[in-house]
Amino acid sequence: MAENTTIKFEGDYIKAESRVEKTNEWAMQFWTDLVEVCVAHNCYHVLSVTHSITVMPVFDAFDTIERFRDLGIDRKYRIAWVELNPEAHETVNFVDAALYNRGLPGRAFATEAEAKKWLLEEDGF
Repeated sequence: MAENTTIKFEGDYIKAESRVEKTNEWAMQFWTDLVEVCVAHNCYHVLSVTHSITVMPVFDAFDTIERFRDLGIDRKYRIAWVELNPEAHETVNFVDAALYNRGLPGRAFATEAEAKKWLLEEDGF
């Protein structure tokens, strides 16, 4: 399991919580662990709530696109994430737009309540 991270099945979705220094190594382990939990529970709705202690540079965050493809994270997934560190919002918004523009799943939210509401909606993206 990625350091300082919990990933658990909540019945309708998978919830991942992290308080971490974001690095490419952490991100690879996090997404690998997340996919394993999703497959194990046949549940592809994900709520990720992170407090980044250090902000991943935008250039490194761009690797998320390739990471998703490598791990088979496709449109069957519905990923809502919340970043609790305001200093990381620029990076999160960049990744959000990059994933959207490539037809990959994921959407960033300001609050956990907004993210969960969207995650559990039936009308798609």
